[in-house]
Amino acid sequence: MKIKLNVRQKISVFVLSVALILFIVTIGYFSTTSQRAARKNLTDLTISYTDHYAMMIENWLNSDIAVARTISSTFLENRQLPFEQWRKLILGMYRHVMIANPHFDAIWDSWELSYLDPNWDKPYGRWLHIYVREKGRLVSRYEQRSMQGDPEAYGALKASGKEAVIEPYVSDFQQGGLMTSLVAPMNVGGKFTGLVGIDLFLGRFQELITNIKPYDEGNAFLLSNQGTFVAHPDTSIFARKIQELYPELEAEQQIMQRIKRGQKFSFIYKDASGENYFYSFSPVTVGRTETPWSLGIVVPESTILKDANRSYNVGLMVGLIGMIILIITIILLANSLTKPIKQITNLLEDLSVGKIDKSMRVKLQTGDEIAQMGDALTKSIDGLLAKTEFAKSIEEGKLNTELKLLSNDDVLGKSLLDMRESLKKAEDDEKKRKAEDDKRRWINEGLAKFGDILRQNNDNLTKLSEEIIKNLVWYLRANLGGIFVKNENNSPVTYDLAAAFAYDRNRFLTKSFELGDGLIGSCAAERGTVYLKELPPDYVEITSGLGDTNPNNLLIVPLIVEEEVMGVVELASLKIFEPFEIEFVEKIGESIASTLRTVRINQQTTDLLQKSQEQAEVMASQEEEMRQNLEELQATQEEASRKSNEMEGILEALNASAYVMEYDSRGRIININNAYLDLLGIKREEAIGTHHSDNLVLTEQQRMHYEEFWSNLRKGEIQKQTTRVDMGGREFIFLETYTPIRDASGEVYKILKVATDITNANVEK
Repeated sequence: MKIKLNVRQKISVFVLSVALILFIVTIGYFSTTSQRAARKNLTDLTISYTDHYAMMIENWLNSDIAVARTISSTFLENRQLPFEQWRKLILGMYRHVMIANPHFDAIWDSWELSYLDPNWDKPYGRWLHIYVREKGRLVSRYEQRSMQGDPEAYGALKASGKEAVIEPYVSDFQQGGLMTSLVAPMNVGGKFTGLVGIDLFLGRFQELITNIKPYDEGNAFLLSNQGTFVAHPDTSIFARKIQELYPELEAEQQIMQRIKRGQKFSFIYKDASGENYFYSFSPVTVGRTETPWSLGIVVPESTILKDANRSYNVGLMVGLIGMIILIITIILLANSLTKPIKQITNLLEDLSVGKIDKSMRVKLQTGDEIAQMGDALTKSIDGLLAKTEFAKSIEEGKLNTELKLLSNDDVLGKSLLDMRESLKKAEDDEKKRKAEDDKRRWINEGLAKFGDILRQNNDNLTKLSEEIIKNLVWYLRANLGGIFVKNENNSPVTYDLAAAFAYDRNRFLTKSFELGDGLIGSCAAERGTVYLKELPPDYVEITSGLGDTNPNNLLIVPLIVEEEVMGVVELASLKIFEPFEIEFVEKIGESIASTLRTVRINQQTTDLLQKSQEQAEVMASQEEEMRQNLEELQATQEEASRKSNEMEGILEALNASAYVMEYDSRGRIININNAYLDLLGIKREEAIGTHHSDNLVLTEQQRMHYEEFWSNLRKGEIQKQTTRVDMGGREFIFLETYTPIRDASGEVYKILKVATDITNANVEK
């Protein structure tokens, strides 16, 4: 049966139904779209945070391992000194590095004995040098290790021969904090010769991780290659492993396998309470190691969707209120609303399918709420058009584009502005990071470049000086430069100009400065960098095709190694020297000074070699005479050996046939033969150390001459006498002969007594 409805009823039923559907679709569409956009923007922002801070941590660790790598390269390129002198150079270099890097806990190296000593034929054994912080002081020491075999950990590093980052371990010296070691190998001709390592206290990562708060809820954490929590806001899980704390999470997402492969990944995980969490991981690769770490950020999904849900609820509320108003209005004014409602409905239908352009603006002249609705719709369309253009500008990278809010309650507009500010901040942070990376890259490339220069020209002082100052002027984009080298042959010591360079030409000048003389001498005396931005008009002049110009920036840096100023570098420029450029010159100044010292030592070695060759000729002439003396000495030794054998036979016969005792010059027993001990019935330890007069029964005459008796012995006179000895109630009578024994200088140092037991003979008498 067909139901007949009048126009008003049709409007009330059909228009309201259509309006209801349109509102539901429109609000649902925009709310869902907003929710999805918010989710994507916030998850992308979380991933961006993870990448940013992972890169920051990676840069920190790469800067540190670059120090170890540079030291190992420097050692291998400059290993020309005797090892004892080289050790002083090693420890001195370590002290400078430790002072320049206060976050280093220790610097150490390990040298294989098979590399240092050609006669060492075992595959183990090494020298260890270390500079370490102990109770606020820098302490150095060195020692031999692995003399019975390599420990397992060192053996693994040795077998690998590659850079490595050691799994974090708990430090006993850093109040239970975590430590790690960054290791760079030393290889000569493809053969492992040792390691250079840096011990780092990881406390600074805990501070960084604690401050990473992309949202009110959620936190960041840092995992090692083996799953150890290096840093986490919750200190109760500090230094524990993710496998034991979150086994279900690790098993489901295969986190450790991804970390070990150095993957960047993210996922959503539902915990036991049923709440979803968004996880983002970014790898942290250290130098050339094969054990990457990973930075993770976890955020509750409810936090990510908070704003989107709020927009969704507001949209539903606005839609519900609009529907109520619309129903009341249509019921009261159905007849007058048919045409404008149809017009508005058509616009809403276009809007519901995502169509929006300037032609959709509507202007009603009814003067009632429908006209206001049309104006509101037009305003909404204008607002959406403005937001669309704004979003396109942001997508094109135009982050300075402005957006006028429709009102203080324009949630979408505010969200877009917040997104723009977040992107601007991320862009600014990225520019700053890139600028810092460019500076570090510039410094590292410069260090490598000058390392090659110093290695290739370390046997010619003039060539070395020319290459150094030429490349310094080029690399720093300066205009003039000179290098002054210490001359110890002059008295007093002077710093002479070894090379100068300007505008692609060597400047052949002759200049010399004593300590304290001029800026060069003052710099050498005070051992500090001099940087002047205002120079006297006649100090130095730069000449080019455009005319003559006076530079207004002068940089003078001392070349110091082990507290000795080996030289001074002077650079003049029309441009300002940046702080990182000054720092770079100071850093390579140490390497230049070390190379200058090496050149000087090589020259001294050459002179000593020539002298040693002259001495070798003199020694050759003395060799024949020494050989003859050795033959005579051998004959003398054979005669002495024969007599020594005879004497040993005599002593054995004497010990077997008589009672023998030895005294020191003070009369105390120092030796006694077994026959004497058996006769007296005592043990050796009871006799040794007792005095000659102990248990001795002296006659009155013997007592009067006792001191004279020993005085004569000490003079070297042989004494004979008959004595009585009371030992444990038994009395013995001995006929004794005392013979003084002299040392090589003729002094009496002991007395030999040979005694004959005549006790029974006296009893028979």
